[in-house]
Amino acid sequence: MQIAILLYPGFTALDAIGPFETLSNLPGAETVFVAEQPGALRNDNGTLSMLADASLAEVARPDIVVVPGSPNALAALETGAVSAWLRDVDRTTTWTTSVCTGSLILAASGLLKGRRATSHWLYLEELASYGVESTGERVVFDDKYVTAAGVSSGIDMGLALAGRIAGDRVAQSIQLLIEYDPQPPYDAGSPEKAPADIVEEWRGRKVETGSLFA
Repeated sequence: MQIAILLYPGFTALDAIGPFETLSNLPGAETVFVAEQPGALRNDNGTLSMLADASLAEVARPDIVVVPGSPNALAALETGAVSAWLRDVDRTTTWTTSVCTGSLILAASGLLKGRRATSHWLYLEELASYGVESTGERVVFDDKYVTAAGVSSGIDMGLALAGRIAGDRVAQSIQLLIEYDPQPPYDAGSPEKAPADIVEEWRGRKVETGSLFA
């Protein structure tokens, strides 16, 4: 079972690493990081590099595709190569997945039209503009398409998908071995729970900058 995790300049690291840490532990999993060309790519703040093992052309029939997000996710589509590859491999994938604004990449590539999907809470309206039934749920399954909300939800998505593929016991074992037992010091992880002034501050920053954490 080949799992292809897409990398591109400016990707968000945890969007890729969360699913990697969960799905790569599935029995028989072969994980490959793929990009337009092999080599090192910098994350969204330029402080971390990850290595793409293979080019898009070298990975033609992955069983699972994972598309991480980015503060400027649609920049990944500028050359057209990523969209073309996603449409090609989607014909034979068992699961096509995304984390955070990676769902915008899938939607802009024409893969989510008419489907239910999620994204980072600040980008749900953009997702809906592609004809997607956007929802603020943390993980959404619609047929073979699995989308996760913001950054950290990629871990939840990976575990949920692991359960679908290999059963609850395997998924629970993966959760145990990575000791994923969240006990955050604050209860501010969604716009419904965070202080209203913080939510509005970030909505305002997105309007001003068109991006996250700018």
